[in-house]
Order: sequence, then C-alpha cells, then structure tokens
Amino acid sequence: MKYVTIIDIARELGISKSTVSRALSGDTHNVKSETMKKIIDTAHRMGYQRNEQAVNLRQQHTKTVGIIIPDAMTPFFMTFIQHAQKELKKRGYQTIVTVANEDYEAEYEYLMMLTQSRVDGILMSVCHKDKNIEAYQQVMNRGIPIVFFDRTVEGLDASQVRMDDEIMSYFMVETLIRMGKRHIIHLAGPSYVIPAVNRHIGYRQALEKFHLPYDERYVLEGGLKFHEGAQAMQNFLAQGLEFDAVFCFTETTMVGAKNVLQNMHYRIPEDVAICTVSGTELCTFVHPTISAVEQPLKQMAIEASRLLTQQIEDPESPRENIVLRGEIVLRESTK
Repeated sequence: MKYVTIIDIARELGISKSTVSRALSGDTHNVKSETMKKIIDTAHRMGYQRNEQAVNLRQQHTKTVGIIIPDAMTPFFMTFIQHAQKELKKRGYQTIVTVANEDYEAEYEYLMMLTQSRVDGILMSVCHKDKNIEAYQQVMNRGIPIVFFDRTVEGLDASQVRMDDEIMSYFMVETLIRMGKRHIIHLAGPSYVIPAVNRHIGYRQALEKFHLPYDERYVLEGGLKFHEGAQAMQNFLAQGLEFDAVFCFTETTMVGAKNVLQNMHYRIPEDVAICTVSGTELCTFVHPTISAVEQPLKQMAIEASRLLTQQIEDPESPRENIVLRGEIVLRESTK
C-alpha cells in the first residue's frame, strides 16, 4: 500500500514541500489563506494522513507505553490491562502489551525489546522481586520511567502502586477465626513475589492475635498456577491433619485446591471454608462462590497510568508509593 506524502501533494500542486508542510501544520503566519485552503483540500482529496509516529519521534516521544505482566491466565492482570489501556488512551498514549509467563528471563527480553522500540515508559508487574533489578535500573537510567504495580520491587527510586496485602490478609484470616475456624491452611505463594510474602505475614499476625499456634505444616507451597494449588492440597491431605479452612494466596491456585477438596467429597463450607486474596469475577463463576479480598483494580490501573504519564511528561516529578485498600467480599464458601 502506497501512502500519500507531503512530496506527493507538493508535486500535485507545483509548490514546495516546505509550504505544504507549513500549511498542514496550521502555520497561518507563513502560508496565505488561499494557498492553505488549496493544500488542505488537495490533501483530503488524495487521502493524505499525517504520520503521527514520525512527528512524535521528532519531538523525542513515541506516545507509546509498554506493559509487562507475568501471566495472562489470571483474570487480575487482564482486567488491569483493560483499565490501563482505557486510561492511557485518554491521555494520548498507545500500548504494547507483553506477557512473560512467569519467566524472569523472558521478562528481561521484553524489557529490552520495549526499550529498543523507544517506548516512553513502562508499566510492569514483575516475575521475581530480585532477578532483574539491575535491568530495571538501566532502563530508568536511559530516561524511560517504570511504574511497578501489584508485584513490586524494593530498593529502586520508582513509583509503585499496590494493595495493602498484609493488612487485608490479616482481616480475611481474622474473619475466618471469628467464624470459629481454628485449623486454617495457608495456600501460600512463592517467596520471590512480594505480595505472597506480605499475605503470609498477615496470616501469621491474625493467628498471633487470637493466640492460635503457627504450624508450618499448615503453610503449603501453592505456587502460582492451577495445577500447583491442586498438588499442594493433595500433598496436605495425605498427611491426615485436621483442618477447617483454607486461606489462599490467589484465586488461580485456590481453584486447583478447591477442585481437589470437592473431588474428595469435602463439603464447602460445611466441612471446610475457603477464601482467597486477589479475587476477581472468577470467584463468582464457580460453585460455591468464593469469599475473597478484591483489589481495587480500576483504581490501581488509573493511578499507575497517571504516575507513568506524569513522569514521562515531567521527569523531575516526585516518585510515589501508593498503597490501596482492598475489600473483603463474603460469599457462599465461608457462610
């Protein structure tokens, strides 16, 4: 497909391309009104479209933002992207979305690709809290700001937006205890993910408040995926320990654990209550519906987009660490 250029319009009218360029830029001081009208009419007739990318490059901006997420299977991240793209579009930015599939090496490759593509900034939720720290710093040193959301990092001068995982997990486990639950399994996330660490802290603090013993046998390495949650629950059941509730790091592993329990004929919630952090609509699509700490996803996306575009347009703008409060929604799985 051949695109109409300024040179084509200039050749059609027999005038200089600089005059055409000034007219299409709205330069009324250097182009007569009659000439400008003739140029604009000809441009419309020939199907000319302004090359915004070239204009932005001349202005040292591409008006493009990269988004890196660790997983596309989790509804949380896909919902975040929808809200972020909508907000960034309102602010005049396009987006390039990449998925690292829980692989920090792939994350590094996408980070370099986006840098080479000259994005103006990057929104990202990391695969590992430590592995690519130097790469993040190198990108920011090149003048490309990064705003971290949900799965954040420590030790960098960068804006971050997250939920207060520790306090919301504490409240969720406290709710289970006030319901009379005394033997609560924690289906934990990996220790290299900061939200998993904080949610485990909240679990322990709730037990301590009510003087319930902390037993490492009840803390299961649940991973991040459906089958990992299922395997962790199968391993626990093989020990024959007493339990009456399961508190999950995230809804993906929760579904795996829940399926195992139901296949073993445990009744939810009569025999065992189950709940999770980072609940989305997925918690309402299963039976019974699942009690969850729901993150303010839309607000998180709006704040992260605001911080990033603010830093793109004013590199000296202050970095912010925004901590949002989630909401506990009780459903059938704990009633």
